[in-house]
Amino acid sequence: MNIKQLKRTFPKKDIPKTPFYVSVAGNIGVGKSMITTMIGEVFGWQMHFEPVINNPYLDDYYKDMKRWSFHLQVYFLSKRFEVQKLILDKPGSAVQDRTIYEDVEIFAPTLHRRGCMDDRDYENYREVFRNMVSFLSPPDLIIYLHCKPETALDRINQRGRGCESDIPLDFLKDLHSAYGDWIERAPALCPVHTIDTEVINLRDDPQAQVELLEMIREYHLEKDARNGEGS
Repeated sequence: MNIKQLKRTFPKKDIPKTPFYVSVAGNIGVGKSMITTMIGEVFGWQMHFEPVINNPYLDDYYKDMKRWSFHLQVYFLSKRFEVQKLILDKPGSAVQDRTIYEDVEIFAPTLHRRGCMDDRDYENYREVFRNMVSFLSPPDLIIYLHCKPETALDRINQRGRGCESDIPLDFLKDLHSAYGDWIERAPALCPVHTIDTEVINLRDDPQAQVELLEMIREYHLEKDARNGEGS
């Protein structure tokens, strides 16, 4: 991934000033952080990553999901709400690694179905989210990356995060199924662009990178034009 070359292809002067908010969604290991970094560095946007480093629950969670699922999900929900507020309060465009909606639509329900979160904690968690909803601003665009759970597990093992070494394949399969259900409903929030990362190599294919960035710029220009019409 040649960021300097991509910056030359998408010069800053051609990027609209209207704030634009992109979220990169997808299963664990699908490649969200890489794409978030590429978008943020090429366009010069704020970048917000999933709180994995210095996460006080993550190591314990992967050792004992039933004991720590509720704590971890509340932590993620709190941190992503902080990011949402920061995006709204700080002028400019932003790209985020994973949406807040994935917490409540994918991870919490999956953990509940797997018996890792009991009914009381699950309903409490959903109530907290419902109280947050009115303060949320949906992204302007969701980029949904997907791959087979087996591929996701291979990528997880390749990146070598110690806390993820024991993620079971059946958990990734359950998440994959939940994503398949949610992504059909996600366009009610905002436009969704789906990328099959089994077919499209966004890490190494310059043409695929340019096409993705061009697509984002087109959506951004459309928003910019709508704002101009309304002014």
